[in-house]
Amino acid sequence: MHGILLAEDNLSDVYLIRAALEEHGVEYTMRVVSDGKEVLAIISGDRAPDAPPDFGLIILDLNLPKHDGLEVLERLQESTWLAHVPVAVLTSSDSPKDRLRATRLGAKCYLRKPSNLDQFLALGSVFKDLLEPVKTKGVSNED
Repeated sequence: MHGILLAEDNLSDVYLIRAALEEHGVEYTMRVVSDGKEVLAIISGDRAPDAPPDFGLIILDLNLPKHDGLEVLERLQESTWLAHVPVAVLTSSDSPKDRLRATRLGAKCYLRKPSNLDQFLALGSVFKDLLEPVKTKGVSNED
């Protein structure tokens, strides 16, 4: 089972993201936060230095209240705890400037929120692919 941190303030989009994951057979637990301040609290929270991340994927909206997604990406770069967790930016922004900055700040992919249901459900495949390395980590072919 994969852990996913979803930073999204639109409840309809949260529902659609869950549906997209389920459409592609992703088994997951999800922590949903609705603003950048909550994400930053998770990033900077107390934990053992060698504790593994709770999340195999972070799905991040850029247009979050309190602290936007680009600020969150900057802080994620500073986090040794979440440094290797892939971040998928899922946003309504189609700005080349936002896309470039998000990529430079370490986002694995930059996805524009689709305008129809079928395209939204297809995002589940992208999220599944980003989680796949986490799923196979530690698997050995030795018997």
